[in-house]
Formats: sequence, C-alpha cells, structure tokens
Amino acid sequence: MALKATIFKASVQISDTDRNYYASHALTLARHPSETDERMMVRLLAFALHADERLEFGKGVSDEDEPALWLKDLTGAVQLWIEVGQPDERRLRKACGRATQVMVYSYGGPAATMWREQITAVATRTRNLGIRTIPREAGQAMAKLAQRGMDLSYTVQEGQVWVSDGRDTVLVALG
Repeated sequence: MALKATIFKASVQISDTDRNYYASHALTLARHPSETDERMMVRLLAFALHADERLEFGKGVSDEDEPALWLKDLTGAVQLWIEVGQPDERRLRKACGRATQVMVYSYGGPAATMWREQITAVATRTRNLGIRTIPREAGQAMAKLAQRGMDLSYTVQEGQVWVSDGRDTVLVALG
C-alpha cells in the first residue's frame, strides 16, 4: 500500500522590500512521504521569494516533469521554474530549455556545496539559471517551524530573509 502525502496549511504574510511586494497567501502543501520538513520549508521560502498570484506548487518529488514551483503566463508558457535541492544536470538543462528563468534553492550543507561545485559548468553555460544556497543551520531551523497548520511571516530585505512563526525567528542569508 502506497503512503499518502501529508497535507499542511500555511497562512503566509510576505513583506519583500527588495521587490516592493506585500501580500498574504493561504497555501496548501502536500508533503510527499519521502520529503523532509526541511525541504518543504525551503519550498515555502522559495514561494515567499518569488510570490505571485500565479506561482504554483508543482508535483515536484512525485513527478519528474514538474518542478517544486512554477509560474506560467496566461498562455501556459513557463516563465519561472523553481527547483529545490540538488537536481541533476539533465534536469537543469531540460528546465532551462522550457522556462524563461530557472532558479535552484540548494540546501543541506556540505552536500549542497559539493553539488554546486559539480554543476558550475552548467550554470556558466546557461544564462537563465540562478542558484541560491540555503545555509545548513537556517534550513534546519526552518524545519523546526514546520507544523500541519502554520502562520508564518517572511520579511525580505537586501537579500536576507527573516522567517517567523510568532515565537521563533530564523534568519536566512542566501548564498
């Protein structure tokens, strides 16, 4: 019998002074049984950093043809493809061919650093690929904020993000 996804509800308030974006979103996330709290919270962080009313969560882990998040224009063309983790070179090339912009949010400490070094050649050949690294401590601290029902606020300023659940605050300095 296959395990089912766990559903999480998140009320998210975003204050992004870098983009002049201020909004609230009611989100429903399906966490695949193989997905960790850390990965799910990095997906939420990516949502906050690119928030838009058309930004959607993809099937991600359970479907190789969809990213963690994506933004499509009104014609269905993919404007933004967001990956979380350490996708392989083939997947990145495919994403870069399908989308106007591709962003990767890598996390996991030494594994993320090693992956980034290996993927440098792809990153330098593709002009529409951006890679940001989440420090290990920040990813682990965000994972502790994960609850089935979350009320989170994201404050983005000068490339830094403060994530708060009202009790605890995590500073994420993107690399």
